[in-house]
Amino acid sequence: MKIKVKPEDFIVEEKSEIKFKKAGKFKVYLLTKRNFNTIDALKKLSQKLNLPLHKFSYGGRKDRYGLTQQYIAIEGFKIDNLKEKSFQIQYLGETNRPLGPDMIISNDFKIVVRDLEETELNCALKKLDFVRNYGFPNYFDDQRFGNYSPLQGFFAEKLIRREFNGAVKIYLTAIHPEDKKEEKLRKKFFFDNWRNWDKCLLRVKTDFERMAFSRLREEGKVSLLKILNEIPRYELSMLISSFQSYLWNILLEKLIKFYSPEFSVYKGNYWNYVFYESKEVFEYLKDTTLPLAAKKTKMPDVLTERIYREILEEHNLKPAVFNLREFRKAYFKPTPRKVVVVPEMKNFWISRDELYRDKQALTLHFQLPRGSYGTMLVKALFAK
Repeated sequence: MKIKVKPEDFIVEEKSEIKFKKAGKFKVYLLTKRNFNTIDALKKLSQKLNLPLHKFSYGGRKDRYGLTQQYIAIEGFKIDNLKEKSFQIQYLGETNRPLGPDMIISNDFKIVVRDLEETELNCALKKLDFVRNYGFPNYFDDQRFGNYSPLQGFFAEKLIRREFNGAVKIYLTAIHPEDKKEEKLRKKFFFDNWRNWDKCLLRVKTDFERMAFSRLREEGKVSLLKILNEIPRYELSMLISSFQSYLWNILLEKLIKFYSPEFSVYKGNYWNYVFYESKEVFEYLKDTTLPLAAKKTKMPDVLTERIYREILEEHNLKPAVFNLREFRKAYFKPTPRKVVVVPEMKNFWISRDELYRDKQALTLHFQLPRGSYGTMLVKALFAK
């Protein structure tokens, strides 16, 4: 089974509730992009338009791999249209506030699943009715964890343990799937030569790297905090939410296993995802909402509170550690998230796969509420 073989295999379109005004401070555009994630596309736009990145706002982050449409806003800047090789923006109107997640209703997905054997396809089709009626666990998917380092762990976990040297090391050396070859080699060099600051300084390329390794030569907690506080707000927020998402996924997995002795599993890039297979488990979970980990997180019932406390104990964490007193750019919020998501299935069809000989392709057209992952629906269909 393969997805995202080409951008047209993974099409996502945002549906919004933007209230346009005649003369608003924020100019709203439709951003169409391929092979760019949202943040990288906005960085390119900020350079092209010579505007600081903080002037841009958006409702949701979109993955790099695919053809996506989403809404963005630029404070105080208007241009009718702009077209580049991998992205373009089209002016739509104006509003009085920056865009945020609350202005996005849902996402419309068209996903082509390729390279399917007949038996594999038949198994997925059998599960399709179940998923249509009883949904699937609303996990955060692999793309949420692109900044996770299998060798070093989570940046945010180092942060809350006050292991600031470890956090800086992850930020400067962790290799991510989207990194270019030169960047991967540079990060590996930094990792292999960590604490040889003069040697690392010979290979720096960005202003941040130059600043960081210069301050690392000074040593001490103060220098480390200065480096960490120079990380842009949006990056720090993503790094924190990545660890929160990981803990939330574990909570959901344990909850499913508690209610369901039988379940299917899909092997992800970082860990395995567990899926319920009965209507009864869906009935237990369908109205449940669980918050992300934070200092003041409170679970809705005794069972989820007990499981949550067990997870914290397994990671040797206490609620108080989520209070990042040294940082004010970003923080741990107990944001609520639905445990189960039920898709609005619009259509599906089977065709001969023109890219893989003697194989089939399954095209899925469906809609999900904001914040849910279309790739997780695919995982639910192909879990074993």
